[in-house]
Amino acid sequence: MPSAGPIKLVAIDLDGTLLTSSKRVSEQTLNALRCLRPDVRVVIASARPPRSVRPIYQLLALDTWMINYNGALIWDEPGRQPVFHQPMSGALARQIIQTARDMFEQVLVSCEAMDRWFTDRADDPAYTTETGRLFAPDVVEPYQRFCQNQITKLMLLGPPPMLARLEPVLLDRFGHLVTILHADEHLLQIMDRRVSKAAALAMVAEFYQVSRDQIMAIGDAPNDVGMLQYAGIAVAMDNAHPIVKQNAHWVAPSNDDHGVHAALVRYGLCR
Repeated sequence: MPSAGPIKLVAIDLDGTLLTSSKRVSEQTLNALRCLRPDVRVVIASARPPRSVRPIYQLLALDTWMINYNGALIWDEPGRQPVFHQPMSGALARQIIQTARDMFEQVLVSCEAMDRWFTDRADDPAYTTETGRLFAPDVVEPYQRFCQNQITKLMLLGPPPMLARLEPVLLDRFGHLVTILHADEHLLQIMDRRVSKAAALAMVAEFYQVSRDQIMAIGDAPNDVGMLQYAGIAVAMDNAHPIVKQNAHWVAPSNDDHGVHAALVRYGLCR
């Protein structure tokens, strides 16, 4: 067990971690989070936008900041306002989209700007995100138009072989300007290069006056690695990507086997 101070903040990823395969918080895990000491804060750190995190946030009765878009946005949910936002320029997003469309005209494009969803095609349900299953686009218009404004997160969706060919081209041309995450085989997530869950978690911890060794981070996907490396205690789910397990102090049971509850029990935060 790593040497760490008393845990004061637990940063938890959503999909594949806190949520089961059916996209629910198990009753066992929910009860564990509700029994935490009052001085232990729970922070959700997700690739999702605020509107998609909100139902889970309310279920857990949280009052903390949340980390969205892999760290491109830190959102004050009680105040319904951003406290940090690191978008990319619309011009850069437009260049990336044009490069992708020049290679594969059928690639699907979705852009999130703050907490709104923009796309130029809403008639192909074959590939979507968890948020796309819950919400309709706010705006459907040519991408040249919505890329006139700053873009918080750009998503390119399509068949895995297509994205596998597209990713190295985008990394070669734009890798010095953006972070490209390929955690889901049908989805490329693209943000400003300075964005990460780790950087966002550091800002959240500073606000709550919590040191690194007082943080537990729990995740399952490659975009969680930096967050786990930053935290004093790093927990990977049993269903996690191998690189996540390599960066964890302990591997908990899977998200379908109450892994978050097991982590809280192991490190003395609940029974």
